[in-house]
Amino acid sequence: MSRKLIPALIALSLLVVAGGVLLMTQPSHAVEAQQPTLDLTVYNSNIGLVKEIRQFDLSAGVNQVAVTDVPSQIIPESVHFRSLDDPQAVVLEQNYEYDIVGSQKLLQKYVDQPIVVITQDGGKHEGVLLSGADDIIIQAKEGGVDVLKYDQVRQFSFPALPEGLITRPTLKWLVDASKAGKQDIELAYLTNGITWESNYVLVLAQDSSKLDLDGWITLDNRSGAAYKDARLKLVAGEINRVQPAPMPYAEYERKAMGQPANAPQVEQREFAEYHLYEIPRPVTIKDNQTKQIQFLSARDVPAEKIFVFDSRSSNLRPTDSGAMKGAISVKVRFNTGEKGVDAQLPAGVIRLYQPDVDGSPLFIGEDRIDHTPKGEDVTLTVGRAFDLVGERLQTEQKRLGEKAWRESYEITLRNHKKDQDVKIHVVEHLYNGMNWEITKASPEDYNQLNSNTIEWVISVPAGGDATVSYTVEYSQ
Repeated sequence: MSRKLIPALIALSLLVVAGGVLLMTQPSHAVEAQQPTLDLTVYNSNIGLVKEIRQFDLSAGVNQVAVTDVPSQIIPESVHFRSLDDPQAVVLEQNYEYDIVGSQKLLQKYVDQPIVVITQDGGKHEGVLLSGADDIIIQAKEGGVDVLKYDQVRQFSFPALPEGLITRPTLKWLVDASKAGKQDIELAYLTNGITWESNYVLVLAQDSSKLDLDGWITLDNRSGAAYKDARLKLVAGEINRVQPAPMPYAEYERKAMGQPANAPQVEQREFAEYHLYEIPRPVTIKDNQTKQIQFLSARDVPAEKIFVFDSRSSNLRPTDSGAMKGAISVKVRFNTGEKGVDAQLPAGVIRLYQPDVDGSPLFIGEDRIDHTPKGEDVTLTVGRAFDLVGERLQTEQKRLGEKAWRESYEITLRNHKKDQDVKIHVVEHLYNGMNWEITKASPEDYNQLNSNTIEWVISVPAGGDATVSYTVEYSQ
């Protein structure tokens, strides 16, 4: 369609909205909702629960009730409607109408109906619309047929909005009220297209002994509706949902990020098997908006930088000697307990910074965490150590019987740093049999992290190397 037609379509849409046209079969009394009291609960699984208290002025008997400012991604079958002032009121029928007005739909609906078209040169064409698919074809009153290209059109108009087209998604009910008067109605429903996630900024001290952690709720609203002055709650955790057939919806452009709050203003508490975050102030969330709210600010949290050589996650590759060579990961560890962050952490991405010698922060890596309760360790993978190398060599594999065998390994660690001794965590996974036993180890002391994972902490001098070796016997 030509861009020259756009002003005409906008003018037509404004005319329809200003006129308040809503053609439908009227029951005994038609009512629209007043300004609602709004509660919004958002889950981090692209779903939100909206609860409103709206006031309607109902008559005794059957009323038609309409709410026009609902999300375009509402889940209609989840809608709950209840009168708080008239327990005897009965909902006879509920409808969700989403046939939104648009130029093409107007033309489709208005075939065989009268239309007036004004062209760019000021000409007026009036008659019955025969087609509006490719060209606008009009049967003139005089009996002739006018064929107009879209780029010839300055504006067109209809005497009224065709029945069945609306300007906004609308919920409608037929309500049989037992008494007349103003009533508070509780309206609740689920909507897709709104979600939240956590994002964190971690600043690690130069000596890596402490860190500062700020947590941000990032709320993304693409539900097709705005929520003004909502009492906002956010639920962290994985809820089970039956996946419905997908509904078509418009793809919205992402708008600029909203300005974050200056200080944490979020209350945290447990709810069922989830964690709930409540914002104690009204929050306005525009449609197609990403908003950030700070919920955590922890300072001088004890931290530890560690180096890890893990045979399962070090991207081992073979060498000419037969050993497997791999990188040594750099990790940062801290605790969420009272002596640490002192808060549960919802799942999200943590971005890490560390100041240079001149004090300017440098980005050093990022990692994703799962939902983490209070009192647990959090270990973040920052990257790979440039000056540290590990090699793993299998030195023996021997069958001891029909259901038993023995394996031996040697791990060599090399530190190419010229002036810094390091400690490297060597992690081995004993997955090759149902039962296992370490029969020989050097060093002898190791930690058992779980049922099939063990760990050594090895000191490696600057410019030097160190070796770990062990023998394990498996049996079925």
